[in-house]
Amino acid sequence: MLGQREFVHRNSGFRLVVARHQLDQSLETANRAMPENTLLMSKTILIVDDEPAITEPLRYSLTREGYRVLVAQDGEKGLRLAREEKPDVVVLDLMLPKLSGWDVCRILRAESGVPIIMLTARGEEMDRVLGLELGADDYLVKPFSGRELQARIHAVLRRRELDALEKNPPSPLMQAGSLVLNEEQREVLRNGQPLSLRLKEYELLRVLMQRAGQVVTRHELLDLVWGEDWIGDTRTLDVHIRRLREKIEDDPDNPRYLLTVRGVGFRFVAPKGEDVR
Repeated sequence: MLGQREFVHRNSGFRLVVARHQLDQSLETANRAMPENTLLMSKTILIVDDEPAITEPLRYSLTREGYRVLVAQDGEKGLRLAREEKPDVVVLDLMLPKLSGWDVCRILRAESGVPIIMLTARGEEMDRVLGLELGADDYLVKPFSGRELQARIHAVLRRRELDALEKNPPSPLMQAGSLVLNEEQREVLRNGQPLSLRLKEYELLRVLMQRAGQVVTRHELLDLVWGEDWIGDTRTLDVHIRRLREKIEDDPDNPRYLLTVRGVGFRFVAPKGEDVR
C-alpha cells in the first residue's frame, strides 16, 4: 500500500505496520507533549543496532513512553554518541559493522557505569556469560518483544536509582512553597496544616517530589506506586492524581504543582521562583 511502512523481522519478534506519515506524526506529537526543557530532563536511551526493522519500532514505542531515543547503526557511531550524549541506558547489539558490540561494551564499561542491555540473535550460553563478564547489566536474546525490552529498561533504571539513593540518601523533608512532605513522619503539610492523604496519594506525591522537574511516565508511576505485577485499570492513576490535586492545589483545574505532560505522564514543579528542597 502506498505510503505504508511495514516493520517485520524474522529474528526480532517485532511486527508493526503503520502508515509512514502516522509514524512520523506520532513521534512529533510525543515530543511536542513535553516542553523543550522537559525533553532535556527525560531519560535518554541509546539504541545501537544496524537493523531498521528493530530500531524504528523501538524508537517509536520508547518515545511514546516518554524517553528521548537516539539510534546508531554501527559501533563507532554508537560509541561516539554514548560519549557525547551520556545516555541513561544503552541497548547494544553484538553484531555491528565497524566496531563490534563486544568492543563497544568493553570500552564503555572502562569509561562509565552506564547500564548496558545487550541484544543478540545468538542464544548460546557462552555468549551470554561473556557479555555479562564484559560488564553488560542485562542480556536479551532475539526474538524479543518491545514490552520485554521496556521492562528490562525500567528494571536497570530502578536499580541505578536505588544505588544512587544508597550512596546519597535524600533528606526526609521536602518542601515546595507552602507544601511540606516529611518522610519520617509520613506526613504532608499545606500552609502548616496536615493533609489527609490516602496511601497511594502519599506515595504518588513522594515519588513526584523526589523527581521534581522531571517527567515521570505513567508506566513508571504504576510500577513504583502500585508495583510491577499490578494489572488493574490504568485509569486508577488518573483518579488518584485528580484526588491529590484537590488536596494540594488552590485550583485543581489549573494546577501549579502537579502538571500533566499529555500522552506521557506527570511532572511536579515548585511555584515560580522557588525550588523543591
